[in-house]
Amino acid sequence: MLEKICTLTDLTPLVGVPALVQGEQVAIFRLKDGNVYAVSNYDPFSQANVIARGITGNLKGFDVVASPIYKQHFDLKTGLCLEDETVSLKTYQVTVDGDNVLIAHH
Repeated sequence: MLEKICTLTDLTPLVGVPALVQGEQVAIFRLKDGNVYAVSNYDPFSQANVIARGITGNLKGFDVVASPIYKQHFDLKTGLCLEDETVSLKTYQVTVDGDNVLIAHH
């Protein structure tokens, strides 16, 4: 099931936005190339909901967000932590329909 979470105009490129999806905190990112990603806002290393405040970039060919606390890098596509592959963020399927940003949930 898809839920409208925001519009593209709500998203400033490279700046994360937190949102609540089915009771879970989600961090939404729009990159310069127009791709939109959604991952859990919960940082497993600092145990705080801060991922939306992280800095986006490209590291080793991956679009990433760096945790603002301890600076681990998470692949925005897979959620995998580049520094510790045993840790990952939950990812959400994002669909852009016109100006609407939709997130799939169960």
